[in-house]
Amino acid sequence: MSPRNGRRTGAHRAHSLARHLKTKRRRRDLDEIHGDLRPENAARLLRQEPDPDLPGCAQFYCLHCARYFVDLTSMKEHFRSKVHKKRLKQLREAPYTQEEAERAAGMGSYIPPKKVEVQTQPLEEVVEMEASS
Repeated sequence: MSPRNGRRTGAHRAHSLARHLKTKRRRRDLDEIHGDLRPENAARLLRQEPDPDLPGCAQFYCLHCARYFVDLTSMKEHFRSKVHKKRLKQLREAPYTQEEAERAAGMGSYIPPKKVEVQTQPLEEVVEMEASS
């Protein structure tokens, strides 16, 4: 018989399961979302072709949270939620740049990050109602 006190058994399975669940729920980073908020990218994301593999056929998308919704009512509920409001608050700070990293490393003086004005995206029905008036 081999000595059992010298090696650990079964520990590798729990670790890989935790890593799998961590990457399963991964969302887009804030700097990627700042790139999506540019007008040319935002227009492309809000007017996507219908895709049956995505929730709501990719017609209801929150730019700030990078999330698809089934219908307009669930998207409106999301806009009022704590998760969306926290994401808006996180997006107010300008994204981290290479120049800021160099200043932090001692290659310049510290400049506090700028604040960016971020508002919830307008809904399609509100824009259509204003256009018809």
